[in-house]
Amino acid sequence: MDGDAFFASCEVALDPALRNRPVYVGGGRRGDGIVIAANYIAKRFGLITGMACFEARRKCPEGVLVRPHYNEYRRLSLEIFKRLKNYTPTLVPTSIDEGFLDFTDSPRVFGCRTATELAEQIRRQIATEVGVPISAGLGSSRWLAKLATEHCKPDSFLEVPEGREREFLALVPVKKLTGIAERRARALRSLGVRTLGEVARLPLEMLRRRFGVFGLELWLLARGELHETLEPSNNARTCISSATTLPYDEPDHEAALLFLLDQTERVITTFFRENLKAREMGVFVRFRGFEGDGRSVRFPAAQFEPRVIDPVVEQLFHELVAGQREPIRQVCIHFWNFEPLDLQPDLFGEHPEFKRRELHHALEEIEARYGPRSVKSGTRLLAESQAAHLLGEKAKCPFVPQREMEIKVGQLPEALRENTLDAVYEDEWRPLEPGDGGASGELPLPRTWGRSTSRATKFG
Repeated sequence: MDGDAFFASCEVALDPALRNRPVYVGGGRRGDGIVIAANYIAKRFGLITGMACFEARRKCPEGVLVRPHYNEYRRLSLEIFKRLKNYTPTLVPTSIDEGFLDFTDSPRVFGCRTATELAEQIRRQIATEVGVPISAGLGSSRWLAKLATEHCKPDSFLEVPEGREREFLALVPVKKLTGIAERRARALRSLGVRTLGEVARLPLEMLRRRFGVFGLELWLLARGELHETLEPSNNARTCISSATTLPYDEPDHEAALLFLLDQTERVITTFFRENLKAREMGVFVRFRGFEGDGRSVRFPAAQFEPRVIDPVVEQLFHELVAGQREPIRQVCIHFWNFEPLDLQPDLFGEHPEFKRRELHHALEEIEARYGPRSVKSGTRLLAESQAAHLLGEKAKCPFVPQREMEIKVGQLPEALRENTLDAVYEDEWRPLEPGDGGASGELPLPRTWGRSTSRATKFG
């Protein structure tokens, strides 16, 4: 099950006046950051995650920009998962708004004839009691259930019946699968593969030699033969990530690396606080044109030490930006596959990282007494210095924002000022008019306006 445009849906649940309106969540240090979530009404106007807020205003002048309320999102997420736990003993959360449930025996327990009836019952309860729309997919594996969920969004349910998995997956692009980053997608394209139907026709040994265990799972999934038993997660955390949008698009990639290392430091601090170490790590970079790419690595053993993690972060970052001329807009670091952090002492009774843990506790005490960031590492200080330097410069926008154009026009003589703004923005900034809907004269409203899209379907 997966929340639909979760952050934006939470804002609508918190403020019913936003219902049936295009809503997007975002903003930045100066109110000109990026869109971090948009509801489906706003998406019909072309708004996407990562888009600059001034571009979102241009595409959807009637849209409502809302600042994020993360504490409320966490509260509503807990309300959703509390209800999901009532329906199955096996619940595996994967993010703040997404999780997998085992429906093997649940329908009969709750008086439902089929899993479809139970899924619809759960979705109705969450929509009524929490106010957040949920989409769901049913399949024989996690990958299949997630693909079914993505296929039926928003506010719907799709079941892929047993025996018809291969038919459903035949035309699905491999890049839609979780775990298929750009590098793996390129490797599959080099084999002439773009869809799961084409994967199913490849020899198994070819995929195993190229991708190992992942190749075997991919081949079984594509043929509809991957059947998983959902195991409950032992760790409350499934992923820890930290991302930042740079103050302005940064042409100096080494300067952007400072921001990435600062985010890495934040996550490592979380490791010590929650007694965790991670087996896998990924780096993601988004460029000015909103194109992004990522790299990931699996450590031979779970890690938590900066002296091990930081060089790998730098290596992955340099692989991502090699040959790139575009300025960098956003950087993200994320870790998953956690193990408990257990510092066993060496022969002399001391683990090399004991001192670092003591330092971490000392820094926490200082910040509790003197305020957040009263003590800063060299990396964080350099990142903040770079941010302050960038904030003092003129914005590197692809075109002049409207507010800046208004200032410039305001400085013109009266004779030249009249109608100048109208002429500049006549084409790009004109809002929708009643005649834009064609011969009927109706506005091209999204199909979600004014009526429910709730539905349950079975593939085929």
